[in-house]
Amino acid sequence: MKILVTGADGFIGSHLSEALVKKGHEVTAFVYYNAFNSFGWLDNIDEKIKKSLKIFPGDIRDENLVRKAIKDCDVIINLAALIGIPYSYNSPKSYLETNVQGTLNILQSAKDYGIKKVIHTSTSEVYGTAKYIPIDENHPLDGQSPYSASKIAADHLAISFYKSFDTPVSIIRPFNTYGPRQSARAIIPTIILQMINGNKEISLGSVKTTRDFSFIDDTVDAYMAAIKATDVNGEVINLGSGHETSIVDLVKIINTIMKKNCKIITDKKRVRPEKSEVERLLASNSKAFKKLRWKPKYIGHAGLIKGLTKTIEWFTKKENFSRYKSDIYNV
Repeated sequence: MKILVTGADGFIGSHLSEALVKKGHEVTAFVYYNAFNSFGWLDNIDEKIKKSLKIFPGDIRDENLVRKAIKDCDVIINLAALIGIPYSYNSPKSYLETNVQGTLNILQSAKDYGIKKVIHTSTSEVYGTAKYIPIDENHPLDGQSPYSASKIAADHLAISFYKSFDTPVSIIRPFNTYGPRQSARAIIPTIILQMINGNKEISLGSVKTTRDFSFIDDTVDAYMAAIKATDVNGEVINLGSGHETSIVDLVKIINTIMKKNCKIITDKKRVRPEKSEVERLLASNSKAFKKLRWKPKYIGHAGLIKGLTKTIEWFTKKENFSRYKSDIYNV
């Protein structure tokens, strides 16, 4: 199929674009335009795969460019978004413009061109702190940050197009995906990079919070399954491992794998405002199995160790580590 991946230059998008090419799909990789001719993580993938991609530099906030990119596609996978929670406190308007207006541009073009399938990407942050666990798709939504509020708005917009115009859109809602190429602003790269730097003390924000961590391979497998699925229009589907880990325990595990003994210190600038902190996330993935026939391979404590080991191996390679500004706090 002809598949458009927005945000293809990012963490999940680059892995997914690779996987789609390997399966024989024609992939248009929509990347964020910049004056450096940088295609993000796509610059570092296998050259054979990169040559098979149609690179489309642009901005999803630009309706005209979005229409040009979408026109001849069968499937759209929307991963383009501003995702850093701390930066959303500084620039909430930019999150609305990218995450909401950008999503509207995609949905409107998909409707006008009769696209066969639209997969929109949400986030577990839309749930806020768990009111019950595991969190299923019926859990209330609670925008505890400008970022999560913008994603809630985008999700509702996507469903409104399904209900109003029968646009074939489904929503994939990943919990905390991690793995090679992830941004240093995410918790796992933050810990790993400080340890690689030789820090004896790891600067973090809140460490009592818990998250459901999913290895990138599992997340990509779920998107591949969603492309094939025939009964997902109008549906919201969680992707998670079903395993809960506190940040304190996460540091202990990474310490063990990397043979370190780093202590945690609280850095006030990394701490979210009290009412904005999401204290607990744990996914129910039963709907993903029912609708997508998908199950994570990296399961439980053992699966987390396996995924973290692969992630650490990637980050510790000089050519990868050198791409990060590991000595600064990434907002």
